Parts: sequence; C-alpha cells; structure tokens
Amino acid sequence: MSIGMRRRPRRAAMSGRQLLAAQAAVVGSLVAALIVTELPSILREVRIYRMTGGLRANRRYP
Repeated sequence: MSIGMRRRPRRAAMSGRQLLAAQAAVVGSLVAALIVTELPSILREVRIYRMTGGLRANRRYP
C-alpha cells in the first residue's frame, strides 16, 4: 500500500435537474427584467389602441 497514492475526494457535480432549475431562474429573471423595462411603452400602446376603438374600429380606420 502506497501512502502517496491516496484518492482525492471528488466534488459533488451539479445534477441535470439542478442545472435546469438554475437555467430556468436565469431566463425567468431576464424575462421579468425585460417586461419591467418595457411596461410603460406597452401601457402607452394599449391606451392608444383603446382610444382608436380597438377591433370595432375597422370601418373608421381602413
């Protein structure tokens, strides 16, 4: 038995499920940040759409 040939303890690798959860968290936070930054413009567009009559305004705005 050689004293110099000891095995090193292996680090626990990240499982596939943990990796998928981490990726979902990153993508979810990016989507949430995008929605928060674009929310004022989306609300402005909805307001304009409602002022012009929406889907019922086909006869007025060809």
